[in-house]
Amino acid sequence: MAKATLTISSKNYSSWSLRGWLLARFAGLEFEEIIVAPDDPAARAEILLLSSSILVPCLRHEGATVWDTLAIAEYLNETFPQAGLLPADRIQRAHCRSISGEIHSGFTTLRASLPVNLKAHLPGFKIWSRAQADIDRVCTIWRECLEASGGPFLFGERCMADAMYAPVVTRFMTYDVKLEPRLRAYADVIMAMPEMREWVEAAKAEPAEIEELEVEY
Repeated sequence: MAKATLTISSKNYSSWSLRGWLLARFAGLEFEEIIVAPDDPAARAEILLLSSSILVPCLRHEGATVWDTLAIAEYLNETFPQAGLLPADRIQRAHCRSISGEIHSGFTTLRASLPVNLKAHLPGFKIWSRAQADIDRVCTIWRECLEASGGPFLFGERCMADAMYAPVVTRFMTYDVKLEPRLRAYADVIMAMPEMREWVEAAKAEPAEIEELEVEY
């Protein structure tokens, strides 16, 4: 049987690639990475939020081709139900799907103002008011989930939502966003996951840079 493949782009810059990759790893799926270089015109446009095309991530598994991170999450949950990508409780599943959908389709100012860049660390970065509103909403989501579940992950055990919010955690680290202790502890849990450590190490080893995302203020 052919091995599953996951097409991704830059590990340093691509939040969507990180989400798809984490979901596949959380599911326990063995897969081969197919890397689209960041200087590929289509991949570059997507990373810079200039394209509506969905090039990455794209999962191919046993005859199925699945793109879009939410579709990948649902497919993996259906295929590997034992992995716990969605909570067992019906109400928690609904909440998990809702907040995953919210980060998937919203927070456009946060995306544009604080682009993912795992190599960078920018203490004192100027955060504009509209981006701060997005940050405040993320913090509310995290706070409510952690208060309900007790942590350490959003729904107690790691799941789809943690993969969906992992790129936001990296943004907060890159741009030195100040978090209250409980939320900072959650961010630290995400960054300490072996999968995240592996991804960050690979991101820092990437030679390519996208000049437009090397922001300095």
